[in-house]
Amino acid sequence: MKIAFFGVGNMGGPMAVNLVKAGHSVTAYDLSADLLRAVAADGVQAGDSPAATVAGAEVVISMLPSATAVTGLYQGEQGILSQIPDTALIIDCSTIDAGTAKAVAADAAARGRVMIDAPVSGGVGGARAGTLTFICGGPADAVERARPVLEAMGKKVFRAGDSGAGQTAKLCNNMLLAIQMIGTCEALQLGADNGLDPKVLSEIMLASSGRNWSLEVYNPWPGVMDGVPSSNDYQGGFAVDLMNKDLGLAMDNALRAGTRTPLGALARNLYGLHGGQGAGRLDFASILRLIAGQPH
Repeated sequence: MKIAFFGVGNMGGPMAVNLVKAGHSVTAYDLSADLLRAVAADGVQAGDSPAATVAGAEVVISMLPSATAVTGLYQGEQGILSQIPDTALIIDCSTIDAGTAKAVAADAAARGRVMIDAPVSGGVGGARAGTLTFICGGPADAVERARPVLEAMGKKVFRAGDSGAGQTAKLCNNMLLAIQMIGTCEALQLGADNGLDPKVLSEIMLASSGRNWSLEVYNPWPGVMDGVPSSNDYQGGFAVDLMNKDLGLAMDNALRAGTRTPLGALARNLYGLHGGQGAGRLDFASILRLIAGQPH
């Protein structure tokens, strides 16, 4: 298929490359020429402009850092909604608030286009390995239409509900992830402060009721697990700044819904403090440093 892809950063770049590996023709656009050059080596073509990028596209995918970027791309002064072929499927994989996702999808529908929200879970490692989970919101037939394309970049595709539902489900997941990571760091630090080997303690908890994703897949203690950010000075992965963005969106949603989220609010405060102390670009597992009282 002919696919237009917007946003080829840490997540979008590997996703676009995996589409090429699956046999699709991918034309990408990004404000960073360096990012475009990086994916060009793997067969992703560079678009001269947003309008030129979507010309003749059968699928349009965006992976952008904020709701402002999403609305600017699709609805701004040079928005591309009206320039996208009316037969194309639009898939926004950005993590934004559900209200914006609903509004942009409604605008697309008013212009005769079909759009779904499909934020992802799995991090940079999952993007590179093609093992992402896509959490979709939109018409059931549109999600099924998107499935073959999404499965070229991931292993699981869920439909959470109508437009915006994918974003809500993603925020629920990331709020839980933040809480889980902080708890894991506290447990490991408590054990280490009492003379336990964090690797042995991790193995014990993995075989016990404390087992969780952060321990099993993304251990935050340096040196316990290979190939994760904690063993690379917390470089790469999912940045603290992005976790703070998602926790802010989750708390805004909770306020509107009237949901009590005391642990979510505490996680937001702790990650906000961590980011404010200069850790914003580090992986979110670096919250261990805040727990340990270490400098960033």
